[in-house]
This record gives sequence, C-alpha cells and structure tokens, in this order.
Amino acid sequence: MSSLAHPSTIAPSLAATGRKRRRRRRRDWAGLLYAAPALLLVLVFFIVPLGMTAWMSFHNWPLLGVPRWVGTANYKALWNDRNFWNALFFTARYTLAATVGLLGLGLALALLVERPRRLSGFYRTAFFLPVVIGFASASLLWAWASNVDSGLFSPLAERLGLTTGRVNILASFDPAFWSVTAMVVWKMTGFYMVILMSGLQAIPPDYSEAARIDGASSLQRFRHITMPLVRRPFALALILCVSGSMLAFDQFYIILAGGPQNRTITAVYWIFNQSFVSFRLGYGAALSMVLLAILLVLSVIQLRLLREREDAR
Repeated sequence: MSSLAHPSTIAPSLAATGRKRRRRRRRDWAGLLYAAPALLLVLVFFIVPLGMTAWMSFHNWPLLGVPRWVGTANYKALWNDRNFWNALFFTARYTLAATVGLLGLGLALALLVERPRRLSGFYRTAFFLPVVIGFASASLLWAWASNVDSGLFSPLAERLGLTTGRVNILASFDPAFWSVTAMVVWKMTGFYMVILMSGLQAIPPDYSEAARIDGASSLQRFRHITMPLVRRPFALALILCVSGSMLAFDQFYIILAGGPQNRTITAVYWIFNQSFVSFRLGYGAALSMVLLAILLVLSVIQLRLLREREDAR
C-alpha cells in the first residue's frame, strides 16, 4: 500500500499551517507596533546622538564654521592630554569613595527599615526624601551651607570646638572632596536603600528562622543567607552607583568650580570644558567616546563577576 497521503487530507493541513503562519505574523507585527514608541525614543535620543558623537569625534568640529575631517587625530591627542588623565584619576577616586559610602550606608538603612515596625514608614520616607531634590538644587544648598561667612558648617564646627575660628572647608582639597562626597551620600543613599530593601524583602523569612533555630548568630545569618540572596539587587545598585559616580559633574561644578587649584575636575567636567568653553566639539566627542568605552568595560566586568559567583554556588 502506498505511504503517500491522500490529496484530500493534504490540502486542509496546508491551509491550517498557512492560517497559523498568518496569525503568528499578525502577532509579530502587533508586538512591533506596541514596541514602536519605545524603539523610536531609543533611536532618537540614544542611537542617533551616539552615532553623531562618534562621527564628530573624527572631525575638527568648531562651534561655528565648517567641520574638517581629521581621522583619529583627536584620539591620539587625548593620550597626551595630562589634564584628562588627571580628571579620570580623580573621578575614579571619587567613584570609589562614593560607592563605598552609598552602598554601605544604603545597606545599613535597608536592614533597619525592611521589616514593618513602628515608624518604619516614617523613616523610609525621611531617608528617601533627599533623593527627590535635584542635584543642582542640592549642590546650591550645600554650597551655601559650606560658606565660611553665611553658611552653617563652619560656625557649627567652631561652636562645637572642632576648629579655632571659622574655617573655609572648600579652600583645601581634602575637606572639599569629603564635603562634596558627604553631600552625594546624603542625597542618594535613600535611592540605593530602596533597591536593597526590595531585595531583602524578597528573602523568605523561613530561611533566617531556620538558621536561627540551628544556632546561627546574626552575623552568620547575614553573611551566609542575606548577602548571597541579595546579590542581584546589590549588583544592580553597584552598577548604577559606579556609572553615576563616573559621570559626576553638577556637584563639583556648582560647589567647587573645579577648585581648589583645579584638583576636583572630573572627566565629564573636562569634557564640558573642552566642548563648551574651548569650543573643541570634536575633541570633546572623542573624550566622550573613551569615557563610554570605560563605562562599558566596568559594567561588563561587574556583570561577569556576578555571573561567576552565581555559577560557583
């Protein structure tokens, strides 16, 4: 007997297959239509500016006048730009200090308010409140508070006996650096507290209770239960903190204006200076592309370290 199907059974199966393909195609087009606004925003506000910046980096691009192709001359020039590397080193130092302060204090506050206790809602709101203040506004507020004559910090330190007379904390590098870092920690800790608190609240309480019954101390429960289970939110907070700190600009521009002695110029500050003060837009674009590459490398390293730790578990 022949194994070939009868033509009368082939035709309906082909028709059903065709209908399934058409329905699948319609679903694909509907999904693309729903995603189109987001894709358009990404294209207009990210892809196109990024491509434009990359194109500008290969030109001598004055603010007024005709751009001139210079190839990789801008990238060669930045290798000998000592100011840029000093700014990058200072940015790395600030990033390390801010990351330790933000994540350390953020985790401590998250542990404090994660469980519903009396006034926990009030404390959560109070800790998060500085986040809603814009960086420019917070920087202006901190600059006023740090003023040696009309501010708060210098008279307060004098009354507490910490200083003899009023001292301008923004006049020397170390006090100015730690003052600005303290402002950033005060302003942004609540944001990272919320991220870490969401991870802590996702941990089933049975795990900690079982460990407590087995005789584990609070430190052991934190080390072997809490930290491994909160690793993903912590990694997200780490990436956001490092990326945001590497792009620091407002606080140093408003509070210190690069001083004292131009020692608090960040990488973005130097890019701004070259682009909109010296009007070297092509060179500023090259600096921006290098900083973007550094941020991508840092993000990939952090994600890879997280993945390796999870695979090792």
